[in-house]
Amino acid sequence: MSMSGQGGMPSAAGSGTTAPQPWVSAPTATPAPVAPTPTAPRPAPGGTRPGPAATAQRPRTGAPTKRPTGGGRGKRTTARRVKLAVSRVDPWSVMKMSFLLAVAAGIVGVVVTVVLWLILSGMGVFADIDRLVSQIQPATGGSQFKIMDYIGFGRVASLAIVFGVIDIVLLTAVATLSAFLYNICSALVGGLQLTLTDD
Repeated sequence: MSMSGQGGMPSAAGSGTTAPQPWVSAPTATPAPVAPTPTAPRPAPGGTRPGPAATAQRPRTGAPTKRPTGGGRGKRTTARRVKLAVSRVDPWSVMKMSFLLAVAAGIVGVVVTVVLWLILSGMGVFADIDRLVSQIQPATGGSQFKIMDYIGFGRVASLAIVFGVIDIVLLTAVATLSAFLYNICSALVGGLQLTLTDD
């Protein structure tokens, strides 16, 4: 037996014809399985990103940074000073403010007078004064002295209101006149000097 042909198939001995060679199909290569590529996590609806548990943490490199201690504070800046001068005062505004303040002072005066009278009357001071005067006064057929005829509640309250009204008029007039006088003096000497500082 001898080997002949390129296919390496045996031929029959002593025959002039060769046996037909069978067709052998070559083995087909199967494709290798493709590994799935990792996809980035999609953000949740509403624009929020996944938390640190959903993403892999990257290793930190480098030395940790140190925060500055409290000893390295800067020096405190010095306070600035500004000099200002009150060159003019508006008389109209001064009159309005003085009128309101005078009204408040008048009301306080009336209230204090009434409260004081009630306290003295409750303590029996007026009755003691009448008793003392009746002991000192000689027994005559005339009318007996009574202090309540002069400092009764109605008379005291009326006098307090009258003095309050006079106080309002006087304080308003004096304050307005003082504003005019200040403007005249300020035009001559330059006004009141003020020094302001920012702490």
